[in-house]
Amino acid sequence: MSELPDWMYAPRDEGWFADDLDHLPQAPRHTELIDGALVFMMSPQRWWHGDVVNDLVYTLRRQVPTGHRVGREMSIKLDKWNRPEPDVLVVQADFDPDRTQFTPDEVALVVEVVSPESVHRDRTVKFRKYAEAGIPHYWIVEEEDGLPVAHVFELEHATSSYAPAGIFRGKLERRVPFPIEIDLDGLVPASGRAAD
Repeated sequence: MSELPDWMYAPRDEGWFADDLDHLPQAPRHTELIDGALVFMMSPQRWWHGDVVNDLVYTLRRQVPTGHRVGREMSIKLDKWNRPEPDVLVVQADFDPDRTQFTPDEVALVVEVVSPESVHRDRTVKFRKYAEAGIPHYWIVEEEDGLPVAHVFELEHATSSYAPAGIFRGKLERRVPFPIEIDLDGLVPASGRAAD
């Protein structure tokens, strides 16, 4: 096994800090910080995942109200040691072309589209961390027979944890954080679906 390059070693005993990610140009795209440790998305992304993410962004952008923006590949600074990068997020923030992160109070909705290597982080680690940071809405989108299924959660403020708000197949309709209608089956081309 070869030795790690110098840039991969944490600059201090407490690990990496969220703001350190802005000073790591050598790090691969989609590098996240979870509990002070760098998490690299090194495996190739599946076409299914990319189609679902792209079409979710497009669909949400057509429905998002004034004052909100939909994005992807942007991180959220949850605290000093955590800066995850969700697949899709809806924020209440003005556009700044040099911006690299958002704060939890700016985020209205986070969507994670589950990949084989992200199952544990999306279902448990990020589920807990997004809730503790106060992000009001969290969706986990998983593949079922080639089609997206959305597991929707709302923040229960009294406990700082997520409560289930529904599992959606075929069509997702919500009134919060703004009126949303999504044809889930339409997020993937018919040729990409499992045969009945």
